[in-house]
Amino acid sequence: MGNNRRPEGALFNNKNPQGKNIMGLIEYIKDTKGEMKHVSWPTKKQAVAYTLLVILISVFVAFFLGLADFSFSKLLGSIITR
Repeated sequence: MGNNRRPEGALFNNKNPQGKNIMGLIEYIKDTKGEMKHVSWPTKKQAVAYTLLVILISVFVAFFLGLADFSFSKLLGSIITR
C-alpha cells in the first residue's frame, strides 16, 4: 500500500477543519460572483437621484431631531428652574 496521504499540516487535508473553511469560502465567493450577474443594477441617473434623496432625508431628520432636542431641553430647563 502506497502512502498517498497529504502531510497532517496540509492546508486542504480533509482532517483539517481550516481547509474546509477555506474551501467553503472559495465556494461562497464563486456563488456570490454568479449571483451578482443576476442583479438588476440601477442606472447612473437612478443612483444619483436615490443618493440625493437619502442625503436630503438625512438632513431633514437631523434638523427635526435637533429642533426637538433643543425644544425639550428648553422646556425641561424651564420646568426644573421653577
